[in-house]
Amino acid sequence: MAMSQISPWTFSVAPMMEWSDRYCRSLHRLATTHARLYTEMVTVGAIIHGDRERLLGFDEAEHPLAVQLGGSEPDKLALCARICEDYGYQEINLNCGCPSDRVQNGAFGACLMREPKLVGDCVAAMKSAVKIPVTVKCRIGVDDQEPREALWAMAQSVIDAGADALIVHARKAWLKGLSPKENRDIPPLDYPLVHQLKRDCPATPIAINGGFATIESAQEQMAHLDGVMIGRAAYHDTDILLKVDPLLFGTPAPLSSPFEMVEAYLPYVERQLARGVRLADMTRHMLGLFVGMPGARAWRRHLATEAVKRGAGSEVLRDALKLVSRDVLV
Repeated sequence: MAMSQISPWTFSVAPMMEWSDRYCRSLHRLATTHARLYTEMVTVGAIIHGDRERLLGFDEAEHPLAVQLGGSEPDKLALCARICEDYGYQEINLNCGCPSDRVQNGAFGACLMREPKLVGDCVAAMKSAVKIPVTVKCRIGVDDQEPREALWAMAQSVIDAGADALIVHARKAWLKGLSPKENRDIPPLDYPLVHQLKRDCPATPIAINGGFATIESAQEQMAHLDGVMIGRAAYHDTDILLKVDPLLFGTPAPLSSPFEMVEAYLPYVERQLARGVRLADMTRHMLGLFVGMPGARAWRRHLATEAVKRGAGSEVLRDALKLVSRDVLV
């Protein structure tokens, strides 16, 4: 690896709203020992006033695990950072890249690209409140900002405030005119810009996010940066995660196939069912396990129709597994 050594941010699975919940993370952890996993974004208001166990609870097996916070008030972020550290998280990440209406109304997320000094104040407040790393995930700019100016201003502010790492989604966010979904695909990617940022800030770990569909494309970035974050591709094709440990960390994958992942996940599923969790809340994250394999469509169809039924149990998973051909592994 050209960045000379493995860092905590060598490979991570992106925080994804409504996707990277505790059930998803427990599944992903079965495929990779080393990848850093992130929660969905949790707002400071939700943590201060809401059900913290529901919002922040996790299984110890999910480590290494980071929490992503949404907010823009230094004092509230510092309070929530302490709460998250007490919960056992290993990193606090500040969201400065989400373009949804929700964050725009709350003046945080990608809106903060326009306020690098405030972001620096937020980072400094959290750094003074916790001992674990504090990081920032941002875009290269928003709307009509010039990316070279916007990204460098953000980076300098958070680095001066003591940020432990910066994760850059290498696209602009257009807060006017594009939906959150369109913002994930339409604005052009600019990997060289992030590479230049790393050359200008060599002492700070910098990881890149955006547009990576294979583990091989992530490997290419290691010649320039400290790490890669992959989101939707890893979610929809879990085979990517099975390649992370051998290709990026030089260690065997904990399991060798998606079949083994299902078998290893079943005891967790049964424990959660006993706690009253619906089967569909877990199986909805499993639809990408057999991409491209014979029977994958039947697997998805069976889970989609049967797991949602009242009282559905782990037998639904076992029956779905029988629909996928294992011959491809021979």
